[in-house]
Amino acid sequence: MSDHLSPPPAPAPTPAADLWASVDALYGWLDANRPVDGREGLLLRILKLSEEVGEVAEAVIGATGQNPRKGTTHTWDDVQSELCDVAVTALVALRTLTPDAREVFTRHLANVRKRSLGAA
Repeated sequence: MSDHLSPPPAPAPTPAADLWASVDALYGWLDANRPVDGREGLLLRILKLSEEVGEVAEAVIGATGQNPRKGTTHTWDDVQSELCDVAVTALVALRTLTPDAREVFTRHLANVRKRSLGAA
């Protein structure tokens, strides 16, 4: 028998219902720590999305070894992580534009679903 205790089990993943609570919390944290206010701050927050998309591209190039000078530098798990960063950044940017981000997104998603999948 070992003298050390086993580490506690990993916490269960946060339910999807907590997505918007997390977006609100991140929005609040960013607003409390923003170096630039007003319209410029809003535009910079939206531009952050372009930076994150660039990181997805970098990860894909790295995962496929498309840069012969660097070789394979990323994994597909890195690509997944970067895509998640894009999604979070977009939702926080949306929340920055409107306190009704959840409703705006839900309505938009329903329209995209209907347009793409038909009435289901």
